[in-house]
Order: sequence, then structure tokens, then C-alpha cells
Amino acid sequence: MSEVTAAIDAAAKAVRQAIAPRKPKVAIVLGSGLGFLGDELSDAVRVPYAKIPGFPQPGVVGHKGELIAGLLEGVPTLAQSGRFHLYEGHAPATGALPVRVFHALGVKAVILTNAAGGIRRTFTPGTLMLIADHMNMMGLNPLSGHLLEGDERFPDMSDPYDSGLRAIARAVATEEKIALEEGVYAGLLGPSYETKAEIEMLKRIGADAVGMSTVPEVIAARARGLKCLGISTVTNLAAGLGGAMLAHSEVLEVAERVKGDVARLVRGIVKRIGA
Repeated sequence: MSEVTAAIDAAAKAVRQAIAPRKPKVAIVLGSGLGFLGDELSDAVRVPYAKIPGFPQPGVVGHKGELIAGLLEGVPTLAQSGRFHLYEGHAPATGALPVRVFHALGVKAVILTNAAGGIRRTFTPGTLMLIADHMNMMGLNPLSGHLLEGDERFPDMSDPYDSGLRAIARAVATEEKIALEEGVYAGLLGPSYETKAEIEMLKRIGADAVGMSTVPEVIAARARGLKCLGISTVTNLAAGLGGAMLAHSEVLEVAERVKGDVARLVRGIVKRIGA
């Protein structure tokens, strides 16, 4: 058994014991400023990362550092409040550890949320974007190295964000009268924001939004057969497009402003998934 596989097994065992008898069907990864979604779960049990082997403490404001198991719209759900970003120095295997644990717990679908910079000219702060596809510009891949038991060596990434789940998201947005765009997310390593030249490059190759997360998690999830749905909150215009200096505080402020729409959208999606 490899070291990574042992870490997955140990973490899954600890979480399974901590949340018993709950058996989550859906997992939600909460991006910067979106931790409030964890408070939406009823009959909840909170498991601090300190009690989960291999789970480091998140080092970014807006990420709490706990898994929350409970019910959302009556559906057994697990929320991850606090990502392990690769720019914090974590190995790709660590960044992908939570989604591999979700798979071990029997989760079938993962909803990944994030805060992103808007590249498409029509995007303004507060825009919600359904991720249709992504570009891995991080230079790293969580599947590199020894093939892990349970992973597919060459997963098909032609539809990384499940088309059926995206149809559900669009239907919920229409029903709830939530404006929902759709586009391509570019994942860069960070932690520095992009230069104007880099944003121009991303725009020319087809990116609509840019961020520093999500891509490694989706790659690992797809390698284990998990269905994925991605939702970006455009919290700021990318470098050179808005004229203002970029700051993480702005990310958190905009996420707070649109949290009502995000909550209604995610609730509606989870309800339909669990129906």
C-alpha cells in the first residue's frame, strides 16, 4: 500500500467514525468567502481538520478548516470548509486528498465552488459562472507518479463538469431567477495575482475566469468516477480589466454580497440530485 493510499484510508476511517451513521451522497467544496454554506446543513456534525489524519489547517482567510456532515434539503451532504491550495506548498496529492476521501465515503457527486477573477468583458463582480470546462495552467497534476489504487490512469477529461449536473444547475437558476453565466475556468498556481500580459494570454486562448483552485480536485475526482459540478463567483475583474488593485478583502466582500443567490442555487441543485 502506498503512502498516499494509506493516508486516504486513514482519513476516510476517521471521518466515517466521526459522522456515523450519516452516509453522504453529495459533497460540497466551499471556496473563499463561501464557508457560510456549511451553516446551511441541519442535523450537522462538525469534524475539525485536526481530528482527520493528513488534513492540514488551511492558511487562507475565508477557509475554516472542518468537514460538516448533515442534511441539505433532506439530502445527506458533506461540506468541506477549507481548501488545501497548492500555492500553500501542499503536494498535489494533499490538495486532492479530500475528494479521494469523499469517494471512499460513498459520495457520488461533488459540487466545487470558488472565487474567481472575471476575464470575459461582460462579467462584473458578483457574476455567478457555471464552469463548463477548465484549463490546467498549474504545471502540476494530482495523478502524476505512482498509480493509486482506485484511480484511473488516463481518465477522460472531455466532460469534466458533468453535463447532466450542469443542466440541473441551469434549471434551478431559471426557476429561482438567478442570473447564471457559463464559461471556461483557468486554474493557475498562484499565489500572486496574474499580470496583465497573462490575463491577455488567457483571454486569447479562451478562458472566461481565472482562479487558483478546483482543477486538481476535479482531475482527481474524475479519476475515481465522481461526477463534478463547478460554480465560480466572479469576485473581481482580472488584472488590467478593472483599473483597481486586486485584494483578497475584495474577494470576501463580493462573496458576502451574493451569498443568498449562491445558497439558493446550491440548495436547489442538491435537492434535485438527491431526488
